[in-house]
Amino acid sequence: MAVPKRKQTQTRRDKRRAHDGLTAPNLGKCQHCHELILPHRVCPYCGYYKGRSVVPIVEKAKEK
Repeated sequence: MAVPKRKQTQTRRDKRRAHDGLTAPNLGKCQHCHELILPHRVCPYCGYYKGRSVVPIVEKAKEK
């Protein structure tokens, strides 16, 4: 079984991990309700896409 002869340095380890960082999603504003949404998606808040209503949004009933 292959075993490393020497411990790998922190610099080499960190260089390998340089591309593992996460990036935040690019968000845009909905033209209708101005909420932040993912681009090229129907707004989950108002149901509009490209300035017109695509999905009817049903209001949630308040529970007591």
